[in-house]
Amino acid sequence: MVEFPSLSPYWPLIRFLVPLAITNVAIDLGEQALNRGIATVKEDAVEMLASYGLAYSLMKFFTGPMSDFKNVGLVFVNSRRDRRKAVFCMVTAGAIAFVLHILIAYTDLGYYIINKLHHVDESVGHKTRKAFLYLAAFPLLDAMAWIHAGILLKHKYSVIVGSASISDVVAQIVFVAILLHSNLECVEPLLIPILSLYMGALVRFSIVGLGYYCNIHDNIPDSSGLDVGGDATIKKMLSFWWPLALILATQRISRPIVNLFVSRDLKGTSDATEAVAVLTATYPVGHMPYGWLTELRAVYPAFDKNNPSNKLNAGSPVTKSNIKRFTFCCLALSLTLCFVVFWTPHVSEKILVDVIGVEYTFAELCVVPLRIFSFFPLPVTVRAHLTGWLMTLKKTFVLAPSSVLRIIVLITSLVVLPYMGVHGATLGVGSLLAGFIGESTMVAIAACYVYRQQKNSEMSNELVVEGEDSAPMSEVCSRTQMDAIEELQEEEEEQE
Repeated sequence: MVEFPSLSPYWPLIRFLVPLAITNVAIDLGEQALNRGIATVKEDAVEMLASYGLAYSLMKFFTGPMSDFKNVGLVFVNSRRDRRKAVFCMVTAGAIAFVLHILIAYTDLGYYIINKLHHVDESVGHKTRKAFLYLAAFPLLDAMAWIHAGILLKHKYSVIVGSASISDVVAQIVFVAILLHSNLECVEPLLIPILSLYMGALVRFSIVGLGYYCNIHDNIPDSSGLDVGGDATIKKMLSFWWPLALILATQRISRPIVNLFVSRDLKGTSDATEAVAVLTATYPVGHMPYGWLTELRAVYPAFDKNNPSNKLNAGSPVTKSNIKRFTFCCLALSLTLCFVVFWTPHVSEKILVDVIGVEYTFAELCVVPLRIFSFFPLPVTVRAHLTGWLMTLKKTFVLAPSSVLRIIVLITSLVVLPYMGVHGATLGVGSLLAGFIGESTMVAIAACYVYRQQKNSEMSNELVVEGEDSAPMSEVCSRTQMDAIEELQEEEEEQE
């Protein structure tokens, strides 16, 4: 008689990931609400959508690296002193981003980046710089929310994090609806999505901040003990963070690069404005079925027993094999969603018309780019799973080359594909896919390198053990032995 493995080890994983997946989907829904706020404007809707899309994608380049400080909170923040250091880093980064926003909005630097590089007309360029100025304070507010979200995840309060993101989206939708009935539509339509974005972020920050103070602040020590390696230094935090920040910065700058090349390829004509508008509309819709897979990288730090910063009890039923199987199931679910939504006739068009509020003829232009998004889950899952494993080892530095390769592949595709007859939004999304594949391939190579180092280290430690029967073991050796014991236990559990 066939015995099915117990599903009990997967419930903690499901309870942990579902709120985070909701968080990711909620962010995409929020973007849809903001886009709808522009699409319903009676005059110059496509031009306004293109202007806001350019400004928003540039702003995401600044907020992207700071949002990865969530992982610093997840791995490093064990005390109130650690939190203060993390917050100081975020305030400094937010101030730098604020200054850069002002420079781009008011100086020739912004005119060159937006008007000249993107080959947009004077009207679109002016509106884009104005939107970028309005977004200047958003990176700081967003960063403060993310660092507290990471601390909450460390203590398994993923429900609070998910609730905060849902509340963010609800606030955005509510304020878009309210502002659409105000005179802003006539005075300054760009402020409709931007003010809604700020209100949503403020709600999210308030919830995660209150969640931290009510559940964690009084329950963690003022200073970390030696059992967790003592207080984390700013240098250690930055050393852990900068490769992740570099990767996310390249991910976020990919959209402005794509907008730039797509616009220049069409010579700044009305077709270029339309193509950028199509990209702005398809990014959140295409990202929704697979974007939540990125949150899989938080699973290893939260559940892997070998992470010294992880305070899980020894009786946790989750094993490495459970995590791998769970990851595969998530990949299968995402692929199914993508092909059902984007390849079933008229489904994607209906989503764009009903949710964003665009015209049906405009929605038809988005069909092919959305179908290309169906192939994104595989490289995203590989990248997320291996990144999470490397985070538990605090060896994120090996991930840095993947960001370089991503940009190289992306730009190469954007240059080469037009010669093959690919233009417009299809060119942009196809090049993004090529960049994702290149990045995930490099992450896999980096993971193989670290795994090989570990195996060589294990062989060296075995030789030391044979020569020192009663000698005390070092921390590295102890962790190696525990790895071997746990792997044997996992194999026994699987055989049972």
